[in-house]
Formats: sequence, C-alpha cells, structure tokens
Amino acid sequence: MALSKVNFNSLNVTPSASKFLAWDGDADALAAADIGGALTLISTTTASSSANLSITSGIDSTYKEYIFKFINIHPATNNKELTFNFSVDGGSNYNVTKTTAVHIHQHGEDGSNGNSEYSTERDLAQGTGYQKLCKDLGNGNDESLSGTLHLFEPSSTTFVKNFITRTSSYFGSDRAVDMYVAGYGNTTTAVNAIDFKMSSGNIDSGIIKMYGVS
Repeated sequence: MALSKVNFNSLNVTPSASKFLAWDGDADALAAADIGGALTLISTTTASSSANLSITSGIDSTYKEYIFKFINIHPATNNKELTFNFSVDGGSNYNVTKTTAVHIHQHGEDGSNGNSEYSTERDLAQGTGYQKLCKDLGNGNDESLSGTLHLFEPSSTTFVKNFITRTSSYFGSDRAVDMYVAGYGNTTTAVNAIDFKMSSGNIDSGIIKMYGVS
C-alpha cells in the first residue's frame, strides 16, 4: 500500500503554516515523501490451532523498519497472553536478550477496573524469554486481540534492535485492555526471524501480516 498524495485543502492549515508542510503552491501537492513512506506487504501468516506462528524469511536489510499487524488473534485457552521472541539464526533458537517497559490501561464492561498501571510482571530486564504483548486474553467466541509491532533496522550489526508494540484486547474477565511495550533486543547481530505464540495453549485463529516500510 502506498500513500501518494494528501488533499491539502482538508488539512485546514493557514498559509503561514504551509511552509512546514513543504507546500509548493499546488493545493493538492503534499506528497507521500512529506508525510512518510510506503508500506509493502511481505507476508501473511494465518493461525489454525497453531502452537506458534514463526516468520523466518523476509526480515533482512531490504527495509529499515518492519511492521507486524495482528488481526483478531484468538487463543484456544482462556486468560493467556500473546508473546514473541527474536532469532539471530534463522529460527533455530528464539532467545535474544531483551530489556522492556510495559504499560497497561484497562476498563471493564460494567464500568469497574478503570486504571492504568506499569506491569512489572510482564517487563524484562536482560531476559531471554518471550515478551508478553497483552494481559489475560479471553477465549470466548467473540474475544480476540489486534495490534501492531514495529521493529527497527533488524539487520543492523551496529545497534541494538529497538521495537514498540501496542495491542487492544478483550480481557478474559470482560475488560478492554490497551497495552504498550517498548524495548530493545540487546544484540548487535542481525535479527532475521520472529516467533509468536500464546503463553500456554494454541493460537486458535488469527492473522499476522508483515510489512516493510520504505
């Protein structure tokens, strides 16, 4: 998917502010280069009672940023959490050392449990285990998780591998949960594979799409 142009008239900016938007006089000439790059769909991975979803190809030096879209990830077991880990050997091992920060916002269907919290039980401090991406995802027929993971320059052999995630999920006790994770894979070896799985049980259904950002 590529963004080619934005309708300048719909931006509601003043002429004095237009210089910050690289306006060249054409009312509809604010191009994609001025607001961000194009997304290229690289792969689509679909779960069907799957123990894990591994992406072992397409993560390379082609792009500086990769985006993973989670679409209606549905667990087979109630109150479990979608997790992920990186690999530097093409998927033979998923054990990259990571340091992360995790923040959760939640609110119940009945108006209770409205709060925000830092989740020490879900963060990692130089841990090699799988990072959790949600809180107690429900397995009811209408319960699922959707969200995004951004991975920056995984092929770098100079820098650590920064990533940010945000997910929206249906908590097993009928709450909306908005969870953020930020962190880095503490390795200067190129990351070339990523694995997703539930903290326990299968991924009953769902889709993960991987895009490159150019």
